[in-house]
Amino acid sequence: MKTISTQPLNGPLGPMILAASPQGLCGVWFEGQRHGPTEARMQSWTSDSAHTLLQNAEQQLQAYFAGDLTAFDVPLDLSAGTPFQQSVWRVLLSIPSGAHQSYGFVAGQLNNPQAVRAVGAAVGRNPLSIIVPCHRVLGAGGQLTGYAGGLWRKQALLKLEGHPLALTSTVPLFPE
Repeated sequence: MKTISTQPLNGPLGPMILAASPQGLCGVWFEGQRHGPTEARMQSWTSDSAHTLLQNAEQQLQAYFAGDLTAFDVPLDLSAGTPFQQSVWRVLLSIPSGAHQSYGFVAGQLNNPQAVRAVGAAVGRNPLSIIVPCHRVLGAGGQLTGYAGGLWRKQALLKLEGHPLALTSTVPLFPE
């Protein structure tokens, strides 16, 4: 069993949980998001606000929220996913800030264009919100589709990145 260290982060889109294994950052979840860690699972984890990797991830996330960072450079541990999920998450890492792709595009990058639904399921199970930018995946027509942290957060993240779809939104960048 891996040792997991955690640290809370009070981000502008709500409380978050950061988690790291010896291999790298393995979790960034909004509190209460779908497919996040269970309370039972988290009880075996260690709270460690002095953890260097977690401190670095927090600093990078704060810089991202301030609009000063567009790409993250912390080591990642994607081992919680199946091989297929990991391959989807690696494709997501190639989508630059301010851009978006469709689920079909991601499936095509995996040489499996029929796997659109499976790609959607893998995107929804991404354990590294924001860092692995699942918010940059939109429907085939560019429409906003589900987001485990809430559709309003997806829209706010796209707006923060200057995405044209979200710039006309009435959703505030960081709700009060």
